Amino acid sequence: MKSLTLENLSKTYFDPYRGTQVTAVRDVSLNVEEGDFVAVVGPSGCGKSTILNMIAGFIPITSGRILVGGREVKGPGADRGVVFQSFALFPWKTVAENVTFGPKMRGVGKAERQRIAEEYLALAGLSHAADRYPNELSGGMQQRVGVVRALANNPDVLLMDEPFASVDAQTRMTLQEELTRIWEQRRPTIVFITHDVPEAVFLANTVVVLSKGQVLAEVDIPLERPRSWDRLVEDEAFKTLSNKVLQLVRSA
Repeated sequence: MKSLTLENLSKTYFDPYRGTQVTAVRDVSLNVEEGDFVAVVGPSGCGKSTILNMIAGFIPITSGRILVGGREVKGPGADRGVVFQSFALFPWKTVAENVTFGPKMRGVGKAERQRIAEEYLALAGLSHAADRYPNELSGGMQQRVGVVRALANNPDVLLMDEPFASVDAQTRMTLQEELTRIWEQRRPTIVFITHDVPEAVFLANTVVVLSKGQVLAEVDIPLERPRSWDRLVEDEAFKTLSNKVLQLVRSA
């Protein structure tokens, strides 16, 4: 895993309905240390997903630079794994085949792919589902497969765009706890986009609040780990931090 740096990142595009240039992201600078977990929150249209898609290399930047481990990002690459809201699994492949798809594309041998599948499915508590197909799994299980599929390709940075938004509330809380457990074991560098303030505070070490395409604030989250909802739901420090971030989002 490596660090991620955004230097004066901006994105403008032409709006044909207005007939003018629109600034989606303006002069954003951010440093995510190696092995850190950063959540990005803000109102709809503030530039969260635009920033993530520029980091992923899916859309071009207008100005500024994106660096992963000191190397400038020029387009999509295996050094950045992405987990979307939609599960995006290959329905014709088994769970194990989905997890090892990236390594296979990189030329990793069959025996090593088998080891990778066993390792990461065990990490996510999915060893029993290795030979199942996505349509045989619950939504929560499918999203866990999506997370470990991204991690199995050994990216330097894991980008997550509201990955738990499409599951029910109880499953979402379970997935949040699973993700923190996986992060604590492997310490991938994560940038996590969400609209959900308690989710951001529960997961991250730092919460970045965006407003109108700019960084409004960076809030440190010094809550002890490991974290669980049973412990934090009534925790006063958690409540205080959540209220602080919520007020920033509401003022954005």
